[in-house]
Amino acid sequence: MMFKKILVANRSEIAIRVFRAAHELHIPSVGIYSAEDRLTLHRFSTRESYRVGEGKGPIEAYLDMEDIIRVAKLSGADAIHPGYGFLSENPDFAHLCAESGITFIGPPPEIMRRLGNKVEARRLAIEADVPVMPATDPLPHEGTEITRLASEVGYPLMLKASWGGGGRGMRVIEDESDLLEQVAAARREALAAFGNDEVYLEKLVRNARHVEVQIMGDSHGQVVHLFERDCTVQRRHQKIVERAAVRGVLQRRYGRVPAGRGHG
Repeated sequence: MMFKKILVANRSEIAIRVFRAAHELHIPSVGIYSAEDRLTLHRFSTRESYRVGEGKGPIEAYLDMEDIIRVAKLSGADAIHPGYGFLSENPDFAHLCAESGITFIGPPPEIMRRLGNKVEARRLAIEADVPVMPATDPLPHEGTEITRLASEVGYPLMLKASWGGGGRGMRVIEDESDLLEQVAAARREALAAFGNDEVYLEKLVRNARHVEVQIMGDSHGQVVHLFERDCTVQRRHQKIVERAAVRGVLQRRYGRVPAGRGHG
C-alpha cells in the first residue's frame, strides 16, 4: 500500500530524514513545528508545514496528540511517521491514529503496550522462560514504599523510565542516600520526553555488553531480522556507535564480500 501523504510527527534531522525518504518514494510529506522551531531547517525542508501545540513549550508541542491528528486531517495526510522519541513508542497515539482513520507507521498499539513498556516486556520474557534481572514493578509515589522495594532488589540499582528510550530517565543508584531525589528527577525527565512519568528499578549490571537484534514485520505477516549489532559504546546511557557484523552477513548471503564492504 502506497500512502498519499505522510505527516512527520517529529523535528530537526529526524524529520528531515523521513522527508527525504518520502521524496525518494514520490510521496508528499507534511511537517510540524513548535513556536520555538518556526525558523528551524526542518520546517522548510518540505513544502507543507504546520505549527502545533499552541501555547505549549518546545517539547510539549510535539506530544500534543490531538493537535497532530488535527493537522493530519487538515493537510489530507493518510499516514503519520513518528520518527523516534516523542510519540514513537506511545500506544495511545497509535490507537488515536487508528480511530481517526490514519495509518500509524510503526507497531500496532497492542504490540507497543507489551514491548514498548519495559516492565511489560520483562513480564513477556518471564512468560517465555527468558532469564531477566531482578526488578520492581512500576514505582509508587510513596517514598517509604520506594525505599522498601529498592532494598528488596538490592543496590546498586539502575533506575529506568518504563516508556521510551534514548537514555532518558535513566540513573545509576549506588545506595539509599539519593534514591528518592533521583526517582523524582527521572520522573520529571520521562514525563517531559515521553508524556509518561512511570519508572522502575532494576538490578545494575556493571560493565555489561549491549547487543541487539532488530526485527521488522509488516501487516502481511512477513517478519525478518537484521542480524546482531553491538551497541556497547555509549555516553549517558545513549548509544554512540552501533557495530554490525556486515562482513559475516554478506559472506553468508553472497559467499563473498563486495569491494569496499567490511565491518560497519
